Amino acid sequence: MAASSRDGAGPPSSGTPARPPLPGGRFAANGSIVGQLVRIALLSVFTAFGVWAVLPLYVAGNWWGIGLVALVVGLVYYVYLSKRTVPAKYLVPGVVFLLAFQILPVLYTMSTSVTNLSDGHRGDKDRAVAAIEAFSVTRDPDSPEYVLTVATTGDPETGELAFLLTDAEGRAHVGTADGLSDLGGADVDAAGKVTSAFGYTILTPAEVNARSDELQEFAVPTDDGSGIRSSGLSSAFEGSAVRVYDQGCDCVTDSESGEVYTADNERGAFYNEDGQRLAQGWQVNVGLDNFARFLLNPTFAGSFFGILLWNLVFAVSVTGLVFVVGLGIALTLHVPRMRGKVLYRVLVILPYAMSSLAMFLLWRDMFNTDFGLFNRMLGLQIDWLGDVWTARAAVILANVWLGYPYMFLVATGALQAIPRELGQAAQIDGAGPWQAFRHVTLPLLMVAMTPILIATFAFNFNNFNAVWLITRGGPFSPDNPTAGGTDLLITYTYRLAFNEATAQYGYAAALSVMIFLIVSVISVVSLSRSKALKEVDR
Repeated sequence: MAASSRDGAGPPSSGTPARPPLPGGRFAANGSIVGQLVRIALLSVFTAFGVWAVLPLYVAGNWWGIGLVALVVGLVYYVYLSKRTVPAKYLVPGVVFLLAFQILPVLYTMSTSVTNLSDGHRGDKDRAVAAIEAFSVTRDPDSPEYVLTVATTGDPETGELAFLLTDAEGRAHVGTADGLSDLGGADVDAAGKVTSAFGYTILTPAEVNARSDELQEFAVPTDDGSGIRSSGLSSAFEGSAVRVYDQGCDCVTDSESGEVYTADNERGAFYNEDGQRLAQGWQVNVGLDNFARFLLNPTFAGSFFGILLWNLVFAVSVTGLVFVVGLGIALTLHVPRMRGKVLYRVLVILPYAMSSLAMFLLWRDMFNTDFGLFNRMLGLQIDWLGDVWTARAAVILANVWLGYPYMFLVATGALQAIPRELGQAAQIDGAGPWQAFRHVTLPLLMVAMTPILIATFAFNFNNFNAVWLITRGGPFSPDNPTAGGTDLLITYTYRLAFNEATAQYGYAAALSVMIFLIVSVISVVSLSRSKALKEVDR
């Protein structure tokens, strides 16, 4: 028997040497516990996001969306709780974010581009008929009255309006464009006003006033030929509709004027004999009509191609100028024996460190005719932003000033990666400084900077803030108040979708698809023709 066994200091000998403990075993076990806790915490956070995403979908009755969220959450749980899906643990996060923030928005935009989605063409035909009847409701002598609380589903400024109603018996109801339903779990005060309700945001008086125009046009359809409308900000009534839909003739009859509006199912609206339409329509598939509108229609095609040409000039000019200025400063500060290079570099990148939002507004004020810095310094009275060409020059100048520090940083890093011996060898072979830069330094720089230049071009092509914050797309011609002299396609699209009296989402989506295709084609062609990918292939 071994001495250690006799002394009781170790296990009895079994003829097989005892296996020494693995180094760091206790730390490995602790690391495993920490890893499990981190996994549980991350899955809990992801589950919370899933619940947060499901709640508004449940309120809206979007069962397909709820199913998709449940599928993604289940997939994540399967991947991260299984020991057989190690590669998927690294792929799933990227794929989920790619689908959520790239693929799905692109597909949704493409699907919207072939519809007539706009103000007045949001829902289906049944919803449009209900809105027409409800909007024409007038008060009857015995009209039921409700205590009204105005709310929205979502954001107070953009969410869909909803009426939270309390009847004479104290029961709470919710009225939307789809109809009236009971409201469970709502808190009602002594005056009958709903103070809180799950899934709805109650508007303050200021928020209600901000949406007063929409409130006057909003009505809740109830039974056939009746609806609920607001009477002030705290009460509502249910009355009879003047305009009633007849399914037999597929038309709407106005009982007061006798006008008959017949459905045009291809255009998604009701029209009378004179071609006048009712404001409430429905969403239909229009095929490629939105694309044909700005490509073939003379009225819109002129604006589109004019803006496209300026958009290309703007993106190329800004990209080229920031490259030249940034590279020139980087070459100047790349001289080995220059003193104070750190201070100079700090001063150069100051524009890049400032808020672009604030800087664009500052540049706008500097171009002001009456008190702008440029007119005061030069003693001029030029309306910089009132003329097309000076406004374009102002926009380009502001963007070059804000963009060159980024290109300076990129060029500085690329220059430091190029051995100085290459330039010295070229000079020994008889090349001058310009020849050495052109034939040695610049080609090596372009290998690294070509992808950056392409990305910069794509960014400037869609640089919304660059134009909107300085000129808002203006100046505008009296003949065409929708397309300005400095408009980019992105600002023109925004104006059509969100800044007009009637938002044209389908048309704006078609323009967005065209922007996507133009930028994609230019980027792919530029990358394929550049030396950057050829160097990578080697």
